Amino acid sequence: MNPVQRVPDLPTLLGLPGVEEEFVPGSSIGVCALHGGGLERATEVVAREVAERTGASYYGVVQPDGSRHHLSSTRFDPDDSRRLAAFLDRVDHVVSVHGYGRDDDFFAVLLGGTNRPFAHHLAGHVRGTLPGGYRVVDDLAEIPRRLRGIHPRNPVNRTRHGGVQVELPPSIRWNVDAHDWSDRDGTPRAPQLDDLIDGLATGVADWGNGTP
Repeated sequence: MNPVQRVPDLPTLLGLPGVEEEFVPGSSIGVCALHGGGLERATEVVAREVAERTGASYYGVVQPDGSRHHLSSTRFDPDDSRRLAAFLDRVDHVVSVHGYGRDDDFFAVLLGGTNRPFAHHLAGHVRGTLPGGYRVVDDLAEIPRRLRGIHPRNPVNRTRHGGVQVELPPSIRWNVDAHDWSDRDGTPRAPQLDDLIDGLATGVADWGNGTP
């Protein structure tokens, strides 16, 4: 696996070969994946499908296979991208899907972000769909500080009602039987990733219908 290389700003990231910026307008709930593709595998898969199932707006930055360039979420400035600006102007709640890896915990799904009622709502739905062995953590005090997603410049918090940052461990994105990441070059999707998508989609749809 290639080492992670840091980039200074969004224009630099978007200017790299093969990096694609995606925006599909939908409802006033937005779902995004800022580090999709080669960096945080399968996160754009989750964001796209949750948005498609619920009619939510979708935004993603997807790196090609082998590209591992990292830009901190707080440096995703809408002044640097018309598509990001259009996404944030359109929505008032955001669900931002990320991937993380920690040697001491491979089975915790973390729900940060500044909209805590929305986070608790989504956590309840995800707990109801994930198989045993996974933990869904929606207490900010139990989430590592760098994974809490509560900085005001993070796009997940730039809208009127803020949002929820969903951090996914490698185990939920990796297909053990296929020995590869879910949905990569024809790799089948791991069943636990489908379970996660089901929970998030149901939670987003219920929230959008006014039935949290």
